[in-house]
Amino acid sequence: MALSIATFLLITLLSTTSSASDSCASSKGNSDLSIIHIYGKCSPFNPPKPSSSFLNTVINMASKDPQRLSYLSSLVVSKKPTIVPIAPAQNLFNIGNYVVKAKIGTPGQLMYMVLDTSNDNAWVPCSGCVGCTSNTLFAPTTSSTYGSVDCSVPECTQVRGLSCTSTGSGSGSSACFFNQSYGGDSSFYATLSRDSLGLANDVVPNYAFGCISAVSGNAIPPQGLLGLGRGSMSLMSQSGSLYSGVFSYCLPSFKSYYFSGSLKLGPLGQPKNIKTTPLLKNPRRPSLYYVNLTSVSVGRVQVPIAPEQLGFDSNTGAGTIIDSGTVITRFVPPAYNAIRDEFRKQVKGPFSSLGAFDTCFASPNEAGAPAITLHFEGMDLKLPMENTLIHSSATPLACLAMAAAPNNVNSVLNVIANLQQQNLRILFDTANSRVGIAREVCN
Repeated sequence: MALSIATFLLITLLSTTSSASDSCASSKGNSDLSIIHIYGKCSPFNPPKPSSSFLNTVINMASKDPQRLSYLSSLVVSKKPTIVPIAPAQNLFNIGNYVVKAKIGTPGQLMYMVLDTSNDNAWVPCSGCVGCTSNTLFAPTTSSTYGSVDCSVPECTQVRGLSCTSTGSGSGSSACFFNQSYGGDSSFYATLSRDSLGLANDVVPNYAFGCISAVSGNAIPPQGLLGLGRGSMSLMSQSGSLYSGVFSYCLPSFKSYYFSGSLKLGPLGQPKNIKTTPLLKNPRRPSLYYVNLTSVSVGRVQVPIAPEQLGFDSNTGAGTIIDSGTVITRFVPPAYNAIRDEFRKQVKGPFSSLGAFDTCFASPNEAGAPAITLHFEGMDLKLPMENTLIHSSATPLACLAMAAAPNNVNSVLNVIANLQQQNLRILFDTANSRVGIAREVCN
């Protein structure tokens, strides 16, 4: 009997180990994909493990936030090329920090694409790409369902950086090409294309995306980007009735080396009892997920913030958005200063600055740290302390994990960023114009 029990335990252990080792190889369900962060075990880009000082790791990531905020503030409908800040390949996830597996073509070719809720377009590097840093390139010639998009097709006019030139022959029009600049010194040239997009067990046919043929600089994500914004070229718009305009994600902590989060597509399997707040739409910035943040509390104190510092204004683009690509939550300076000052009143100093964080204090004093609550229309979000403070293991410090929008960025946006979203289920229901938030451990 003892032998059989030992054998049973061995088989169970091997089975568990096998399942754990296979966790990087498959998605979680029918329309449920794993979300992987750069420091995770399943990251395909051979990233470094988090250093002994996790605080320094996040400081490095957050140092790219000003570029991200500058980009978000510039997202106004126009014919100008889009300038999107993306870090060099050695630190490539400053715009999203998270990737999902997708398959493009027939048969499907696996790509790890950055998840971005403030971008609509999808694009991947294609075979023959000049200047691409990744060895993983999409090969259009091996896909039986691939086709380029003609300049006369309506989708072509919806791409930023459009470059449709007349052939001069008077017969037909050319393929839809576009060029987009990134980070000021990087850009890519692409052909608007169509092919099957595979996500978990789903296939979205005739998906329009950019097939990159040339890259200048080193700031383009190696395997591309998947846009989950609200615009006409986004996944929600192109998938039609398949997902009914609904998706949610749970972002794992950057410290969760062995765990991934999940992206749930469609209404099935979404949390039923979840508090929601209305989504606001800005016609001039249709990609962004605006919400009505009415006030902020620190502990039991509602911080005195002028309404215009939080209020939504479609003319100026002012207001609050939820964004997957910014690392730490940013408020316009007057709002942040009021929040920070109230937080300091309730925590024992002295205070010091590290990187983007200007309110760091001795860790033993965090026992009295107050909770921060974001009050939205119809919903309150009391941030867990792990989403409020960030710690240094090298020194006994804790820091308030928020900051002001940089002075050199002409920004009127408040941005709820991914560090404050970790281990929460964020539900986006574009069909019913609402967003919901619920506590969930993303493992």
